[in-house]
Amino acid sequence: MSEEGMRPVTELSRTEAVAEWADLVQSVLAANEAYHRDDAPTISDADYDRMKRRLADLEAAFPDIEAAMNQQSPTSMVGAAPADGFGKVAHRVRMLSLENAFSDEEVTEFDERVRRFLGLADAVAYTAEPKIDGLSLSLRYEAGRLVQAATRGDGEIGENVTDNARTIRDIPQILTNAPDILEVRGEVYMSHADFAALNQRQAAAGEKAFANPRNAAAGSLRQLDASITASRPLRFFAYAWGEVSDPLAPTQAAAIARLKAVGFQTNPLTMLCAGPEEMLAHYRRIESQRSTLGYDIDGVVYKVNDLALQARLGFRSSTPRWAIAHKFPAELAWTELLGIDIQVGRTGALSPVARLQPVTVGGVVVSNATLHNEDYIAGRDSKGNPIRDGKDIRLGDWVQVRQVEEDPLTIERCFSRKTLLVRKSPRGDNQ
Repeated sequence: MSEEGMRPVTELSRTEAVAEWADLVQSVLAANEAYHRDDAPTISDADYDRMKRRLADLEAAFPDIEAAMNQQSPTSMVGAAPADGFGKVAHRVRMLSLENAFSDEEVTEFDERVRRFLGLADAVAYTAEPKIDGLSLSLRYEAGRLVQAATRGDGEIGENVTDNARTIRDIPQILTNAPDILEVRGEVYMSHADFAALNQRQAAAGEKAFANPRNAAAGSLRQLDASITASRPLRFFAYAWGEVSDPLAPTQAAAIARLKAVGFQTNPLTMLCAGPEEMLAHYRRIESQRSTLGYDIDGVVYKVNDLALQARLGFRSSTPRWAIAHKFPAELAWTELLGIDIQVGRTGALSPVARLQPVTVGGVVVSNATLHNEDYIAGRDSKGNPIRDGKDIRLGDWVQVRQVEEDPLTIERCFSRKTLLVRKSPRGDNQ
């Protein structure tokens, strides 16, 4: 059985595919609103990526499914619609999402696609930069003055948070030697130290603590009262641009250097790479430093360096062809197995679900994990042969939940205290 216990899409009938597609669309749309609009994610990034990939697989196998259901797929959407209470801002240049890669092979394939599209045999240069885990923000400057700030929203319409953005120390109010019109894009985030201090203040005031720095940053920026935002220690890294009256530079690296020169914070770990080998080496360097950076990142973003080549590559419906996010494996946590329930899908398929003592994994409170099937729980494969030495899963066992890149959900005993390792696949299925 493939990813998350799902059958390969090639084995599905059209009726089964339509039913699964409809379920996944609703789940992804709900997750989009929870993450982008409510700042309260209900599933992990890896689970979200898994669902999006499964949707893409279904749509590739059944190309007319979206038209037949008369509903737009989340695979062609960006973010979520702006929330009520904020003024709306139309982005002059759309704020898109990024394609994701989860393995070295997918990064190599990305480079091959780029060179094939461009008809180039020689190596293509890329920038590689940490993918900050925060909230995307677009800043518009006219004649060197900050006149507007907007969240990404659905990529076309964002929320007007100008007054709030003015309170962030990393965001300049006035630029010198900048183009007359300049939209700077980047990420609002909160450092680990500032996050801990904020939660201490929340506790002292008898208020609810934030689950993670990303939620704290997003919730702080999206306040109707700018004085609340001003009291929160928000920061900003610039990494891109939208509308600009005069080109910043001929390359991505030079353009980012220009943004730094006019007054923005840019990430010092950004590096120019000559091809996939150097890209992957820098990915590993950044990953090895992840725990010491003092702020959250969830991957590395690669971008074609030559802006003329970026222009030739262009865009898909919701992502650029010239960039990709290489995601890190997600975090893990221990918890107790409280029970196992059986869920019945729309097609009648039975899926066992592990009920867990709630635990935070990668910033999301996890209380259940999907298992493969009852044979798997019993320590047997689909043919009845022993797996994990025939060891079963029992209530009261301690399990370790982690999103990993292998397809199967593997479970094995650990240590002498009868613990289990539960590895939950994100496959199969934004900056």
